[in-house]
Amino acid sequence: QVQLVESGGGSVQAGGSLRLSCVASVHNFIGYYMGWFRQAPGKEREFVAAISWNSVSTNYADSVKGRFTISRNNDENTVNLQMNSLKPEDTAVYYCGGSAQYYNGLTGKTYYSSSEVYDYWGQGTQVTVSS
Repeated sequence: QVQLVESGGGSVQAGGSLRLSCVASVHNFIGYYMGWFRQAPGKEREFVAAISWNSVSTNYADSVKGRFTISRNNDENTVNLQMNSLKPEDTAVYYCGGSAQYYNGLTGKTYYSSSEVYDYWGQGTQVTVSS
């Protein structure tokens, strides 16, 4: 059983920064493609960012490109999301996801931007950005 625990959420003013962390309790963390998703009230869960097993490939939603950076440390079983220049529309509950699915096709970035391919989820951490 894989457990994911997020931390680092909070309240910040527009233009500020937050760093989210997710710790995975699993023996072969490198075997999991990791992603961050978010869900605002009344909206569906949406893709934010994802990172491949060995950090070679990263992918971002257009809405966060240039502002957010995803990274992982396979020795510490962690995946982080550095969020800069935050906007009120970034307000949401942020979820860490882990995918055990292996896909090595040309559309890999599209594949791992879907929440349906993620097998494990954390409990979420609230991010609130005020104007």
